[in-house]
Amino acid sequence: MSDEASTSTPPVPETTEYPADPAILNKIATAKQYKDTADAAFKNGDMKAALQSYHFSLMYLEGLDKNTMKSMGMVKPAPPPKEGETPDPSKEKTEVDEIIEKIYSNQSAAHIKLGNWDRAIQAAEKALKKNENNHKATFRKAKALGEQGFFEKCVKVFDELKKKTPEDAASIDAEVARLRILDKEREKKHTKKMKGFLSKEWTSEKKDGASKDEGEVVQSGIEEVTDE
Repeated sequence: MSDEASTSTPPVPETTEYPADPAILNKIATAKQYKDTADAAFKNGDMKAALQSYHFSLMYLEGLDKNTMKSMGMVKPAPPPKEGETPDPSKEKTEVDEIIEKIYSNQSAAHIKLGNWDRAIQAAEKALKKNENNHKATFRKAKALGEQGFFEKCVKVFDELKKKTPEDAASIDAEVARLRILDKEREKKHTKKMKGFLSKEWTSEKKDGASKDEGEVVQSGIEEVTDE
């Protein structure tokens, strides 16, 4: 083999990347500004303002074409597949995917602060669709389920989370213990309410029965008088 061949520069592979689209970059920048505003509002305790800014941020991010961003070199490769699995292109992530995931998770936290349990669960699930390993979103989903009264469901989610994050077992167990107390208190109130309801029903039936008996006696008296 000649020296020329051994020292020749290998051909540069063709690239499919294209110049960044200014419109897309502008939308992403605006979305980031709204997210920063929302994060600041959250820290200041203004959950409604935070949720509003998160909503505006999502308006700029949702619908951006992943293929366009991929052509601009803005897509992170999918994580290596496990042994025996084939690569999954759908797991490729863009910066936009990561921002949206964080927004949904933060929305869940804001809704929890406001006691909007349904919305907290919905937002957490949207974050988990972007990343099933978002442990904060998982925690918030479980917490909202427990607060809403679905204690068994919340324990199941927490148990799965503990398997993934054993280092957080103490804080998870503490939250489960708190929710268990809340669930027992809720159950006591329900039982007390049902007892009161049944007691009223029994008293009402007793009064109705007494009134019926009195009516029959009066009616009997009238019939006797008429016969006379």
